[in-house]
Amino acid sequence: MKLAIVILNWNGEQMLRQFLPKVLATAQTVEANVYVVDNASTDQSLSYLTTIPEINTIALDANYGFAEGYNRGLKEIDATYYLLLNSDVEVTDNWLSPLLQYMEQHPEVAACQPKIKSFFNRSYFEHAGACGGFIDWYGYPFCRGRVLHHVEQDRGQYDSTASLFWASGAALFIRAADYWQVGGLDERFFAHMEEIDLCWRLRSRNRSIVCVPQSVVYHMGGGTLPTTSYRKVYLNFRNNLLMLYKNLPEKDLRPILTVRFFLDYIAAFQFLLKGQFSFAKAVWQARSAYKKMRPLYQEIRSENLRQTILKDVPERRTYSILWRYLWRKKMV
Repeated sequence: MKLAIVILNWNGEQMLRQFLPKVLATAQTVEANVYVVDNASTDQSLSYLTTIPEINTIALDANYGFAEGYNRGLKEIDATYYLLLNSDVEVTDNWLSPLLQYMEQHPEVAACQPKIKSFFNRSYFEHAGACGGFIDWYGYPFCRGRVLHHVEQDRGQYDSTASLFWASGAALFIRAADYWQVGGLDERFFAHMEEIDLCWRLRSRNRSIVCVPQSVVYHMGGGTLPTTSYRKVYLNFRNNLLMLYKNLPEKDLRPILTVRFFLDYIAAFQFLLKGQFSFAKAVWQARSAYKKMRPLYQEIRSENLRQTILKDVPERRTYSILWRYLWRKKMV
């Protein structure tokens, strides 16, 4: 099999009913197979899937989260390419061909993503990926089309194919060989930041990541954890710190984590000033969890550094996005 479109589902029956038929219809244009990996849903997701004979269902025995759920499901699928697709993504008629053609023509590229626009505000980019991702010097992710909470209108300004630091897990097209060579998604992350960590490992081994904006999808976003979720804040802060510890070059590790110590507690203080007490608590608990988990990553960090070919990844920006955007009012 050349291409497997793989949707991870947890209690997403309504989203499957809404978006899956179009995924199936477009999959036929490139002879792709569609899989749904179900994280032990307690709604009627599995019952609904039995009514669609074209769907290959992999039912897991527990909710393993985004990272481990995908790893477990993908181990059951033999394909040249995986396309990890969120269940709340609306695809367009010709979204698959540009991605597949680009990957076939560029063997140096490990992964790519489409242009990701907002399902609710369709002329604007969507927060989780937009037109391709980067990180700043201190590990903060941003995108072409989205910096912090500011999302741009799509006016064609990012319609060129571009090299990225990371491609969005909302619609991640990746070579199976590359996925497994770097170990897949980090299962301890559970959810959030796992695709950035995966792409960092790929880029450090000199494998390319790109955005192919000729492919367009619309992402609802927040289908599992809304932006107002304590859990979301906690996972983003904890996993971002773990990602930095796993992947930063030795010369950068201590100075960057020292700065991040202060920046994280400034963020917690800002949450307190806004009355968002649960978010402030989430930052504190995320840092505490990071300290406890860090010893588990010592050997993984050593292995990542041994495998590193590209020590200074060019898509890892050398500036602070907080300074550049908040104070100097510049975008990407």
